[in-house]
Amino acid sequence: MQQQPTPKRAARHDDLRDRPRRTSLILVLLLFLVLVGGGVAAANHYQRCKGAPTGSKKQVTFTVKEGSNATVVVEDLTRAGLIRCGGFVGNLLMRGTGKASQIRAGTYELTQGMDLDAIVTVMTTPPPKVATVNVLVPPGYRVSQTAERFHDALGIASKAFVAAAESGTYVLEPYLPKGTPTVEGFLFPETYRFPKKGTGASDAIKRLLAQFDQDAAGLPWDNAKGLGVTPYEIVTIASLVEEEAKIAEDRAKIAAVIYNRLEAGMMLGIDATVGYIDPDPSDGLTDADFAIDSPYNTRLNTGLPPTPIASPGLDSLRAALEPADVGYLYYVACGSGGGHRFSTDYARFLADKAACLG
Repeated sequence: MQQQPTPKRAARHDDLRDRPRRTSLILVLLLFLVLVGGGVAAANHYQRCKGAPTGSKKQVTFTVKEGSNATVVVEDLTRAGLIRCGGFVGNLLMRGTGKASQIRAGTYELTQGMDLDAIVTVMTTPPPKVATVNVLVPPGYRVSQTAERFHDALGIASKAFVAAAESGTYVLEPYLPKGTPTVEGFLFPETYRFPKKGTGASDAIKRLLAQFDQDAAGLPWDNAKGLGVTPYEIVTIASLVEEEAKIAEDRAKIAAVIYNRLEAGMMLGIDATVGYIDPDPSDGLTDADFAIDSPYNTRLNTGLPPTPIASPGLDSLRAALEPADVGYLYYVACGSGGGHRFSTDYARFLADKAACLG
């Protein structure tokens, strides 16, 4: 007769059969707990990233470069300490603002402690329209004349403008060396647009110097060495050409006369340099003016005047760098058209002077 299994053995057999099922349930439960825990951690990380950085509240100058996308901006903000998280979460938060595609290139003043929404608002808000005014600086203007233009257009005190221009603090290498006492000759002739309010003398001067640097960059400055002069002296010569030449075709010829006279050790005898120091321009150039004892008086001194005497335009700068290949030593204004007659000897000059000036 077959013996029946005892209940105790059957119970152990059931335990063995149910163990894989219980193990699976435990694994599912553990996986669920891991997922829940990971989700909680991820949610906590997301919330932490969403908040503004704590600590310092210092101002940060932040620049969005032209062509930067939202990913680049997020990484730059992270490096600058303006947001807590870059990468996937940072980009997710940026997209969440709804303004990622509206970020404008430019430079912004931000504060550590601003949240991302506030930062994006700053970077997507167009700047307010500012009232502006045009200021024309014609070729041949001196510092004093330019000062008057800025006084009339922007209310900058002429004396303050001249004082700043003659402070000796501006440098524009290689043209305007350190320690040069004045920016005369470098306030580049152009039409400028300035904010109607908030522009000071130094702001205006720096803008005009930057324009000189930009516009003159393409000229053949390497020629200066071959001509035996410095870049600063090129500007001085160009200022003489600007004041003397009345028609375009005379510029390079007048520049040639200047170089030829310098090489020969002759006085330049340029009336415009005397006009620069004339105490009373209202009565023209007089015998008393030509007798003024000044290094600017090229009727009494050889060599160039110590500084430019006006702001030359590009054409005069080019003429100073590329003078005509001629042997002229003299010229005289002739006729109502503004042109000059040029000559290589004094007798011819006197004949031209008699014919042109009577």
